[in-house]
Amino acid sequence: MRATERNQDYPFAVTNTAAALLDGAGTVVAWTRAAETLLERRSADVCGRPARDLLADPGSWEAVLAQGAGQGDRAGWEGRASLRHGSGRALEIGFRVVPLTGGAHGNAARFLVLGAALELVARWRQDNAFTHELFLQGRVGLAVFDRDLRLLRTNSHLLPYTGVPVELYGRRLADFLWAEDARIIDDRLRDVVHSGIPLVGLNTTVHTIDDPRAGRIVTVQAFRLQEPDGHPMGVAAVFTDVTDHERARERLDLLYRATGALGGSLSVLRTVEDLVKVLAPAFGDCAAVDLAETVLTGGEPPADGQLTLPLIRMAVAGAESEALRTGTARFAAPLATPGPDGPEGRECKGELITGLGDRPAGSGGSAGSGDDAAPAWATAVPGAHSAMTAPLCARGIRFGRLTLWRTGDAAAPEEDDLALLEEIAARAAVAVDNARRYTKERRTAVGLQRSLLPPATSEKPAVEAAGLYLPADADSGVGGDWFDVIPLSSARVALVVGDVAGHGLHATAMMGRLRSAVRAMADLELEPEELLAHVDDMVVQFASEAESDDPDDTDAGLPLPGGPAGATCLYAVYDPVTRTCAMASAGHPPPAVVSPDGTVEYVELSPGPPLGVGGWPFEPVERELPPGSVLALYTDGLIERGEGDIDHGMRDLADRLLRSDVLGRPLRQARHDIVEGLPPGRLRDDVTLLLARTRVVEAASIATWLLDADPAVVADARHLVLAQLTAWDLDELSFSTELIVSELVTNAIRYAGGPVRLRLIRADTLTCEISDSSNTQPRMRRARNSEEGGRGLYIVAQLSHRWGSRYTMGGKTVWSEQTLPHA
Repeated sequence: MRATERNQDYPFAVTNTAAALLDGAGTVVAWTRAAETLLERRSADVCGRPARDLLADPGSWEAVLAQGAGQGDRAGWEGRASLRHGSGRALEIGFRVVPLTGGAHGNAARFLVLGAALELVARWRQDNAFTHELFLQGRVGLAVFDRDLRLLRTNSHLLPYTGVPVELYGRRLADFLWAEDARIIDDRLRDVVHSGIPLVGLNTTVHTIDDPRAGRIVTVQAFRLQEPDGHPMGVAAVFTDVTDHERARERLDLLYRATGALGGSLSVLRTVEDLVKVLAPAFGDCAAVDLAETVLTGGEPPADGQLTLPLIRMAVAGAESEALRTGTARFAAPLATPGPDGPEGRECKGELITGLGDRPAGSGGSAGSGDDAAPAWATAVPGAHSAMTAPLCARGIRFGRLTLWRTGDAAAPEEDDLALLEEIAARAAVAVDNARRYTKERRTAVGLQRSLLPPATSEKPAVEAAGLYLPADADSGVGGDWFDVIPLSSARVALVVGDVAGHGLHATAMMGRLRSAVRAMADLELEPEELLAHVDDMVVQFASEAESDDPDDTDAGLPLPGGPAGATCLYAVYDPVTRTCAMASAGHPPPAVVSPDGTVEYVELSPGPPLGVGGWPFEPVERELPPGSVLALYTDGLIERGEGDIDHGMRDLADRLLRSDVLGRPLRQARHDIVEGLPPGRLRDDVTLLLARTRVVEAASIATWLLDADPAVVADARHLVLAQLTAWDLDELSFSTELIVSELVTNAIRYAGGPVRLRLIRADTLTCEISDSSNTQPRMRRARNSEEGGRGLYIVAQLSHRWGSRYTMGGKTVWSEQTLPHA
């Protein structure tokens, strides 16, 4: 803006203020060029004429003069008038009459009349009133600095804070503020002076030299002041104390961050650790959380007001946190649980203590009791000048406390700080109580899960097996993984690994139902694909029961998380006689095979749909395994750990199998090395691993004969069996085995016809098998006294450790097992 343009803002500036000189009779004596411009009337046309002729209505002359009544002749007076413009229109002006006494040569007094457009006069008066009132108010600090940033004018103290001088004229900010605080403001004000760019919203903390406490937070706004010629003359600044606003915002932000930390975990320990990390040092120099011991194990804190709860310091953070970790794990001062009828039973209030350095240390209780000694909890941090604590209460029961200490130059807490701590403690109590309940449920689920799993290690004639189960972390919850080693007939064994979707008690309970179903189906000696088909139908039925519309039957079934497809399963049957392993998968990852030559490969199988889909077939795969091979069955938690794709996880598992030396070490030792360090972070899903080293039944321990369908061969069968038992040094079993073989061969010849195969297998038991071409399953019944037959299977059952039958591709096989005599 040019100087001539800026001068238009000043109504009585010499360059743009109209002026006229009148004599005592009201005649125009002189007329300035500014007046000619304002009214567009030349001086020659105006001078010598009465001033009333300049009015738009000459008859209003008396009314114009009447405006000066009571304003005093000596000081002059002001008014407004409507003048006739040179163009003929009326122009409203504001004017001021200034008497000029003592005229030259004894002439009568004259009057200087200054005038300007009424709009300009009104604006000038508004600006003047605004500036005047602005410097009179005291809600915000207003200051005018010269070019050297010396104070020229202020409306009040710049800060409502002790240490600011009363007289500020000519002073610099560094004369009463900390040098660093003054430098920050001076640098920004100097930028405004040089650049002319206003300063908007500078938030800074200022401390006075005389009172260097927490200081005050001010917002600084500034703009440059310029001379009429455009040169900078200084800077005007507005200082607004926003300490209370900023502290309220900081409290809200702290409450927001604390709430976020409390919602980040379902672990009691991790919840309180995350909380103290947020509070220290943002809210206090040191923070600690103490909890009742029962909370850690998921137990319910006692609500009896006569009891006290020993507290354990669970989490600390801050500069003096090491002082809180020293000593015993138990915190010295117990927390009294308030009775339901006491005043403390109705509300959980915090406690604020200041001036700890001036109080003697006490052994507990309130700081205001007795000799006003500070309680033990308040003096736990050396050098703390103040402390505040708030109890952790949930459902009317106290089970811990949250404590903060402030040291050094930190400001002592106020009642607002205590109210904030109480609010955080209330939210923390809910979060900790939820985590406690979850811990209780998780411990129950883990206990139930482990009780439903088989022994971790087992020795069978077919395999040496070792299993391992790792539950997911506290945030994810216990899942529905399981493994099983099921002994079958003829020294065979079934290996099972499954995974129920979801976490929690419902997944664990569903796992128990599925494991029982698989075991029941395994007793039927079904092929792997047929067994999975039957289990799939059962899962569909479970899901159907869970969707019952009967409101009184809401607990009839346990719903499978994730819809019908709620579980995966791998079922494998290994035969140590044929050295083959038949398997089928219901949406489960393939097993890994570690061959005796040290190579690792995954079985190529086509996984069917997960259990619960229904209506889809499962494809079997059969593979021959050399003796000493290690079969590794697992759940997806072992290969899906958030580190990459499944292929990467499977390659990593193969490397771990080799590094753990599963071929040369006992599997019960190698299993731990395989999962060591898994995962690098927290377990997001359960990890289940089942290792099985294959064994074989040597040919010398197997005897097989093919018999004709002639009753006369029953005697031959008895002789063959007796001779074989003598060769195996099992004469103690000759009598029972002779009867078993006689009854089973007789039944096979009588009811099935065709050739009969007799096989003896010596493993951990003596197995006797009779195979024929009939598909009719034998049934044991109670024979009447008058009947000559019908007691054969009863005799077999009495002489056998266990017995049964299974279907084969060519008919059926009836088998009997007897326990070998002790060595």
